[in-house]
Amino acid sequence: MKITVILPIYNTEHLSLNAIKSIEEQSYQVDEIIVIDDGSECKSKKLFENKNIKYIYQKNKGVSSARNLGIQRSKNNWLAFLDSDDTWEPDKIEEHISFHKNHKNILASYSSEIWIRNNKIKNLNAKQKKEIPSFINSLRLCKIGTSTFFCHKSIFSNIGLFDESLLACEDYDLWLRILLKYDIGFINKNLTKKYAGHDNQLSFTTRLIDKYRIKALEKHINTKYKDEVIQELLYKINILLKGAKKHNNDEMIKYCEIKLQLYNKFKSSKL
Repeated sequence: MKITVILPIYNTEHLSLNAIKSIEEQSYQVDEIIVIDDGSECKSKKLFENKNIKYIYQKNKGVSSARNLGIQRSKNNWLAFLDSDDTWEPDKIEEHISFHKNHKNILASYSSEIWIRNNKIKNLNAKQKKEIPSFINSLRLCKIGTSTFFCHKSIFSNIGLFDESLLACEDYDLWLRILLKYDIGFINKNLTKKYAGHDNQLSFTTRLIDKYRIKALEKHINTKYKDEVIQELLYKINILLKGAKKHNNDEMIKYCEIKLQLYNKFKSSKL
């Protein structure tokens, strides 16, 4: 199997070298590494000149656009994703190859991960524990870290790429779209290290993140899971409304009230 690794960067040059080192030290060598520089203030091409890396620079369009460009420019059928602030264990790629050789009908997989904050491993709570994902058990929280994901490129031809209109939760949105049509396998080994708490992490800088989860869920109103989707929408909208009231955000309060009226009416019509 020939594999392409897609690694987006944005002002994270100092972190990306560790990520790339963890790719280069894999027990199974990948065939292609694509670094997509999403408009860093200081172009990073010189950092990668002595490495076997395809470096692509684009004006800042967001991480979804960067990943999509990597997918489109990749030359191989199997893709792995790594964010610049994460690293892999040396057997990461080998484990995925072994999984897919033994499960030829499954075109995507992900692994467990550990979170490191202030040089200490962060214990995951019960809701964050990893498991074999399904559409239903992935509605509440994003179960899959992008840096743990491995898949066949054909999936994107069927379900589409990362949604570039979402400022956050683009991964949550993608997993739901994939799980609607495909199985995603689970490798119960900690093969990825995530380093939490630095300034560039999107999850720490994007406000009202549940608004983007709501947008992702709304894509599935007309699927076979519509009842479960509406139930989850009502749950998330109420959380968003509670926060909006706490912060006296009149615009968001109005948004939530309109959504609640819509989906409560939708739910009532199904009874």
